Amino acid sequence: MSDEIRPHHVGLTVEDLDRARDWYMAAFGFAPAMTFELPGGARGVMLRTTGGAGVELFEVAGAADGMAWADPPAALRRRGFGHVALEVGDLDAAFAAAVDGGGAPVWDPRQSPEPGRRMAFVHDPEGNLVELIGPQDG
Repeated sequence: MSDEIRPHHVGLTVEDLDRARDWYMAAFGFAPAMTFELPGGARGVMLRTTGGAGVELFEVAGAADGMAWADPPAALRRRGFGHVALEVGDLDAAFAAAVDGGGAPVWDPRQSPEPGRRMAFVHDPEGNLVELIGPQDG
């Protein structure tokens, strides 16, 4: 059964749906797969890459603040989800695009604990922690 299970998407509640959507599209090449409204006043958009990665963004009036603006060590000290990780082909280019598009640098590109890989962290415009993972040579 485990070979039938694979990641589908990650969901993030944001304050400004349009701003978050535009950033994920510009920084990483996501495209809208569908927009929707849910009972209770939630607006949402599912974003996908051509490779199938998905980020679902929700805007809900009155949503409480979460763990925004944490760095990786602070996120590790909280139970629950701490960050979103995106696989990228060129880590340096993805990091630059994320920051140039309005994200905030957290950790510049560096060696990952995983052999042959590099990583970086940024905050999206809402303060969500996003890890970028790329090959050693990119």
